[in-house]
Amino acid sequence: MIDPSSSEEETDEEGVEEPHRHHHHSQRAAKGQDVGGSFAGGPNNTFGITPGQLAGHGNSNLGVGGNGAGAASSTAATSWGGGGGGGGGASNSLDVPQSSGSLPSRSVSPGLGPDGGTSTSTTATLPAHSPSLNSSHRSGSLPRPLSPSPSLSSDKNEQDFQEREEEERKRRLQLYVFVSRCVAYPFNAKQPTDMTKRQLKVTKQQLESLQQRFQSFLKGETPILADEAFHNAVQSYTELFLRSDRVLHAVTAGGLSSQDFRDVFRLSVERRVRSLPDIDGLSKETVLTSWMVKFDAIFKGVGEDDSRRPGGGPRSQQQQQAQLNQTLHSELALSKEQLYDLFQQILGVKKFEHQLLFNALQLDSSDEQAAAIRRELDGRLQKVAEMEKNRKLMPRFVLKEMEVLYIEELKSSINLLMANLESLPVSKGSADSRYGLQRFKRYNVSGKRRSSLLRSQGSLSRLDQDGPDGESTLSKMDIVLSFTLEVIIMEVKGLKSLAPNRIVYCTMEVEGGEKLQTDQAEASKPMWDTQGDFTTTHPLPQVKMKLFAEAEGMFALEDKELGRIVLRPTPLASKFPEWHKMEVPKNATDKDLRIKIACRMDKPLNMKHCGYLYAWGKGVWKKWKKRYYVLVQVSQYTFAMCSYKEKKTEPSEMFQLDGYTVDYIEAASANLMVGMASDLDGGRFFFNAVKEGDSVVFAADDEAESHLWVMALYRATGQSHKPAPPLTPSGKSSTIAKIQGDTDRARKHGMEEYISADPVKFDHSLLFKLVQTLTLDFRLNDPFASLGWFSPGQIFVLDEYCARYGVRGCYRHLYYLADLLYRAERGTMIDPTLIHYSFAFCASHVHGNRHSDGDVLAPARPDGVGTVTHEEKDKFQEIKERLRVRLEYQITNFRSCFPFGRPEGALKATLSLMERVLMKDIMTPVPAEEVRAVIKKCLENAALINYNKLASEAKVEGAETTIQDDLSGEQPGVPPMKKLEDLIHLAELCVDLLQQNEEHYAEAFKGDQAFAWFSDLLVEHAEIFWSFFAVDMDAVLAEQLPDTWDSFPLFQILNDYLRMDDNLKNGRFHQHLRDTFAPQVVRYVDLMESSIAQSIHKGFEKEKWEIKGNGCSTSEDLFWKLDALQSFIHDLHWPDAEFARHLEQRLKLMACDMIESCIQRTENAFQQWLKKGVTFNSTDYVLPAELCAMVNVVLDAKQQSFKLCAVDGVDVHQYHTKIDELIERTSSTMSQGVVSRLLSVLESVISKLARYDEGSILGSILSFTYKQNVSGSGRDLGQSYVNFTRNSMDQIRSKVNDELWILNLFDAWYAAQIQMLGTWLADRMNHSLHPYQCTCLAHIVKKLYTDFELQGVIEENLNSRLYQTVSTRMQTEEATCALTMGMSGYNEMGGEEEAESRPKVKISETSQSSTGSAGMGSTSSLDPATYVNKISNVTTQVVGRMGNVFGKGLGGLGGKLGGGPSSWF
Repeated sequence: MIDPSSSEEETDEEGVEEPHRHHHHSQRAAKGQDVGGSFAGGPNNTFGITPGQLAGHGNSNLGVGGNGAGAASSTAATSWGGGGGGGGGASNSLDVPQSSGSLPSRSVSPGLGPDGGTSTSTTATLPAHSPSLNSSHRSGSLPRPLSPSPSLSSDKNEQDFQEREEEERKRRLQLYVFVSRCVAYPFNAKQPTDMTKRQLKVTKQQLESLQQRFQSFLKGETPILADEAFHNAVQSYTELFLRSDRVLHAVTAGGLSSQDFRDVFRLSVERRVRSLPDIDGLSKETVLTSWMVKFDAIFKGVGEDDSRRPGGGPRSQQQQQAQLNQTLHSELALSKEQLYDLFQQILGVKKFEHQLLFNALQLDSSDEQAAAIRRELDGRLQKVAEMEKNRKLMPRFVLKEMEVLYIEELKSSINLLMANLESLPVSKGSADSRYGLQRFKRYNVSGKRRSSLLRSQGSLSRLDQDGPDGESTLSKMDIVLSFTLEVIIMEVKGLKSLAPNRIVYCTMEVEGGEKLQTDQAEASKPMWDTQGDFTTTHPLPQVKMKLFAEAEGMFALEDKELGRIVLRPTPLASKFPEWHKMEVPKNATDKDLRIKIACRMDKPLNMKHCGYLYAWGKGVWKKWKKRYYVLVQVSQYTFAMCSYKEKKTEPSEMFQLDGYTVDYIEAASANLMVGMASDLDGGRFFFNAVKEGDSVVFAADDEAESHLWVMALYRATGQSHKPAPPLTPSGKSSTIAKIQGDTDRARKHGMEEYISADPVKFDHSLLFKLVQTLTLDFRLNDPFASLGWFSPGQIFVLDEYCARYGVRGCYRHLYYLADLLYRAERGTMIDPTLIHYSFAFCASHVHGNRHSDGDVLAPARPDGVGTVTHEEKDKFQEIKERLRVRLEYQITNFRSCFPFGRPEGALKATLSLMERVLMKDIMTPVPAEEVRAVIKKCLENAALINYNKLASEAKVEGAETTIQDDLSGEQPGVPPMKKLEDLIHLAELCVDLLQQNEEHYAEAFKGDQAFAWFSDLLVEHAEIFWSFFAVDMDAVLAEQLPDTWDSFPLFQILNDYLRMDDNLKNGRFHQHLRDTFAPQVVRYVDLMESSIAQSIHKGFEKEKWEIKGNGCSTSEDLFWKLDALQSFIHDLHWPDAEFARHLEQRLKLMACDMIESCIQRTENAFQQWLKKGVTFNSTDYVLPAELCAMVNVVLDAKQQSFKLCAVDGVDVHQYHTKIDELIERTSSTMSQGVVSRLLSVLESVISKLARYDEGSILGSILSFTYKQNVSGSGRDLGQSYVNFTRNSMDQIRSKVNDELWILNLFDAWYAAQIQMLGTWLADRMNHSLHPYQCTCLAHIVKKLYTDFELQGVIEENLNSRLYQTVSTRMQTEEATCALTMGMSGYNEMGGEEEAESRPKVKISETSQSSTGSAGMGSTSSLDPATYVNKISNVTTQVVGRMGNVFGKGLGGLGGKLGGGPSSWF
């Protein structure tokens, strides 16, 4: 029978293709074609933003129209393609009907108008459909015209291909600009730290290497030592898992990690270890740990040569390891540089292009990036205002009332972005400033209006309360600056008048602060390098330093001041040490004193720029003069231009930059604005800040300084127009050219259009779709088994992009679902939990969670966006249907889609997702019957698929055909027995398959109370699976010949599995199996009963009674057949308890009848054999072996009857009691017959001795011959009988198997012999024995005791009272013979032997002869040594006393004979 563990695994589903799609080729094939986006987080971080929420970070609440930047007359067409190539969902687009007017041409970057600014006649929205996509649609409907010239056609195709590639490159560069800005200055999202760490995936090459490593271990080619149990576990793991086609498919799909391989082995060996017997001192946990260590050693290839490992030598391994280590960092939080590098690889941006963009965009300047964000938000506000005026710019909503709500949502999203930007700390305390939100509060609607909108259309959650309509005005108290100064006094020169050993030192102080002093130094070496740290709030502080010489006089009150200096540092001053001339007293000798000082003044975070400027304004600085100005950032949206005087903390004058616009102006314009006819006194390079009704003119003496001021003010005002410096006739100055070098280099390489592009004019939904799709492709191709989950760095950038550029949450997830479904349909393994998150988000958005708001039920959505577009709703329904079809496919093919239950929990998540997909809306649960019907249908199809695949792929041993070919009759000439063998093998494979289902998939259908009935469906799946098998089984069994029993192994395989499964036990197939085989079992038992009865009848007729086994050949055959029949029926484990009891009772009764017949026939034969040798009573008689065989048959029947007639040791039917009584009677009869047959020999011996009795004529003759030593001494006869007894005992002991029966026989035989001897001697009590009789009997009595003692007869039975009487009589007779014949004569006749050969009889001396006989039987009062001593000296004592009699004469003899109780006799 084939080992079930060797069954083959079924292969993967056909039709699930390996996706052969290269990233770059797919992009070249479709120019500008959009592919499905995706959005993922970690299992512990819903959508990768905020744990525990479906709606993520701020981006989830930032819903803006995906078509907000379309043409003035229509919205942009949005592509919902699911794949990266030209197929898939790309054909499903959401095109908004265009207006009657024609759309202007679209370009990647904004066009430039005649004035150099952004042209408003064209839109900058990226195309939703590429020309290649449209051409593909056309090719499917219209025939393609023939090309007039193949060469011209190929050239045109090549040109079109190059144009598409160039367009795609430009698109990616523009997208990289937006992505890099998100990386440079994130203010909405953070990198998640609680995402599940992804394991390295196993590649196809690594799988082949693993198969070789485990095969090497099984062949013993590795140094890893293991026991047989571990070897078997590894062999099973290798055959069932590593070589499975399903595992190969999962590895190809990128869904299995090394941890999955380890978990499958661990789960497998845990069951094996738990089933092993316990070992003292070794716990099963220790065994399991040891096995896992050995598994890891095999998995890692411990002991392999470097040349045998994949990849070659050590250098190749080092390169691979270095590349792997670089990739491993992607699972961790990434730095900005790593994020830049990551998205360069994703978008295909070259390194030099990144460097050009980095420098031109000033990505390392937080001020520039914050200013860019403010400009973007201002542009979005203007776009919202434009939408309010022209409703055609909005997307189509499911409800007309949502248009107003949409505008409100856009404003709220912009407000939230402003709040997030405002929350970033500029300096301490700025985030809590009361001016933080003043810029965007005016965009909020009133509370009354918002409440009405919520009630009517159910939009957003409550927005922030409005503040006063007027803007708050800054006061001087709000401007707080804090500076840190570091002053280092290094050395002094010019001290010539002081003695060399004179002590000098310096002091330093900042206005209003403490005074510090340096160390003391000698005048010859006035060096200190002493640092003093100060903190001040004065933008123009004064640092005073003095040089002193210690007073020499004892009564001097003050040290002598040698010189002083006052420094006025600024943050822009030099930080390097400089020499300064000191101011000396008038009467000082040393006039030229110089001091070397390094003074550093740090710029606080909220001070953006400072310096001296000329200024004039209408409201402030009304006089043209030079002042010290500081640009202060109070908050992210509040800046102030302040002028300071020396030693003042508060600004002297200031103005707030809100609403101002800065730009360069000419000198003439400046004179005109100030109102002076002549040139202004001071300042060469002019710029101004203009606001409605106000303007301020500034001027700097240096061109570079003016440019720095304009850039700082440009970032502070947040204006969209970037000032361009005027060009002098001779060209730009070297300073400006140096500052703008990065911009010029970018313009040289064609980057200017990407840098200057206005983000508001792009459709970021399509751009996000592209970047998300490319990111997903990159993620699925990295070394991790991501299953579609993004890495922390990737999700961080995608979150930030959505939040910053207003990608709607539902669009984002719909892109993602389409993309995931596209890849799942082409064989990539995707986590269903990930799909569930996005689907739940979209379902909640489209349907909304109904909650009570007063008396009105309003839909609340996860991202706080209350508007739903037609595109979102239609696409959601389309994706929902695609997802339903996909889930049904996965459930139907769960064995190939989730091989061995991997990924862990994926099947359970799929079932949960199916219930969610079947829901009509977000709140109404789907009826359980509907879900059950869908799952039931899937599992019914799964049963058919699994069975057909198993039958079609299982190979027939030794042939190229499959089992299905043999069973279906496609192979002609297949004999029925061959079909039955194939059916048995197929049954083993089916059992293995369902056991794997129970082991790896049943948990997905259990445990969750919501799906408690799923387990019933899995049972139904198994029943349907077996129903297909039953069809083939019935067909094959119908072809079998009658009365053939080769099908019983099939029943045993199936029944052993079914009876152990609580769900399938007594199920439909189990009942069918029982009904099919019940008639065969009954027929088999009937035939076996008839066969056994015939074998008993014929066997005992021909029985030769030769010993075989535990009995004879017939009995051995009988008992074997009965035991085999009962074991076979018992091993069937018949499922019907009543029929099983009937079979059991019938078999027990059959055994009882058969054993009874066997015993009766054996007893009859025994009696016949006893009668055969009745006349032969010589001592040469040997007990026949046939009699011993008969005894063995009865004794074996006694042993077998308990097992064959009782039920588990209990005599339920009283059959064993009945047969046991018969066996006991028969055994006793046989024992008596054997004893009587053996006693007949002794009877013959003593009949010979009776001829020597006194008074008989024959006795006188024999006495004469005895004296003449003609007839022998009598010992020969005794020895012949002793030999007979010994031979008989050896025969019995060697032939009879039951030791207890032998001991009982010997006890009875010994007692019968002693009884016969005692009776014979009692008949001759009044006569003395003839020496011949005495010698013979004495020898027999002595040897009987010792021989039977050696055979195991107990002392109590040996030294019985009768034996003691016989022994005493024989000792007396021996003494008499010795007296009458003389000692020498008696010895010569053989009447005396060695002392040690005498019997062990105890002689007790008593005071009365009447008690002598009683005292012979008591031996318990003597110790063994005394007892042996007395027994061994009995004869010596008798002979000694007889010698004394002869020595004393007849008188003495008479005295002894007439003596009293002390006499020996």
